[in-house]
Amino acid sequence: MLALPRIFRVCQSFSAERIDNIPQEVESQLARLDLAERVRPGQTVAVTAGSRGIANLAVILRALVGHLRALGAEPFLVPAMGSHGGGTAEGQREVLAGYGVTEAAIGCPIRSSMETVVVCRTAEGVPVHFDRQAFEADHTVVCNRIKPHTHFVGPIESGLMKMMLIGLGKKAGAEVYHRAIQDYSFAQIIRSVADEVIAHCRILAGLAIVENANDETAAIEAVRPEDFCAREAELLALARQLMARLPFDRADLLLVDRIGKDISGTGLDTNVVGRKFDDHKAIDGELPKVKLIALRGLTPESHGNAVGMGLAEFCRSCLLREADLAATRLNAITAGHATAAMPPLDYETDREILETALPSVGLAEPHEARILWIADTLHLAEVECSEAYLEEARGRPDLEILTEPRALPLDSAGNLPPMLPQ
Repeated sequence: MLALPRIFRVCQSFSAERIDNIPQEVESQLARLDLAERVRPGQTVAVTAGSRGIANLAVILRALVGHLRALGAEPFLVPAMGSHGGGTAEGQREVLAGYGVTEAAIGCPIRSSMETVVVCRTAEGVPVHFDRQAFEADHTVVCNRIKPHTHFVGPIESGLMKMMLIGLGKKAGAEVYHRAIQDYSFAQIIRSVADEVIAHCRILAGLAIVENANDETAAIEAVRPEDFCAREAELLALARQLMARLPFDRADLLLVDRIGKDISGTGLDTNVVGRKFDDHKAIDGELPKVKLIALRGLTPESHGNAVGMGLAEFCRSCLLREADLAATRLNAITAGHATAAMPPLDYETDREILETALPSVGLAEPHEARILWIADTLHLAEVECSEAYLEEARGRPDLEILTEPRALPLDSAGNLPPMLPQ
């Protein structure tokens, strides 16, 4: 039997910046915009709700809806998630329910449809799709988290403007925009389409969310449509500064307990694992550099969408059994990232993965390999590390060593337990 590395656990020190009273902050931010100047009693307002696992999403949406009701408006939610949820109206409603976003919890109707209106064409000739329910409303409020995109780089990545394209464009819009990005840059298409949406689709405001490295709400800001581009670029810089990272820049093997659409658009955040530009390695200048990735499972909230598994070399066989391959492939193809749906080499147990992967990482003996083990790419405050990192960890003021080195806790079947906080 192969000798395996021993592991120890560290706790990372991240910025603790966060909002304690979220409803109050939502109300305060929206009050700054004086929306009563534009919203008349009885007018309808579509509010976007996406497929990401945004912290406190239901709380934020409820407060937003409450503010609109106080103005005399009639708000409703529209799922704004491109092709997610299997590309069906009911599937997208189920995704929201998995986050606690229901009509009863938010206090307004949810109108889920995949039907879009083509409002115009961009200068590049791209048809601009917009959710029909939102288009027929008197106003639309765009609510989304600002964060680095998992595939594209630019002054605008994932946030309010992307929600206007991919989210409110539904499956039809997501498909055409991702195709357009193959011929033009992401930055050009997102700006070109967003400008047309703002011009033609009665966007009332945006509510931008930034999270800290502990998956907590760090900032909420109400933004006027004309300020989306400038302010989102600034908030992206803040999000990049606050985002969680692995504790070390190099690893032979990264074990990931779970992937899912609630974790990241690519199931696991490529900004965290160092595979933003190449599915299976970090490019020059990109960190971290992780040689091999092994996935151990899929979140229930992903509803079988295992997109992102194609970025890993290995996985537990149970992940493939949990995967809805049709939904996974639809999402990957729509996003123009077909390889993200390709299955890794699968094994029934963690021991089989370890004994297969470790001899192939280089000259280091398997028991000396650099292993990092995380719950997922959203939760990185505590990380299990192999003994090869111990000396460096002892000299790092930002790391607290929580345990002494110990054997990997494989059970009699050869599997590890979930990587839960101590």
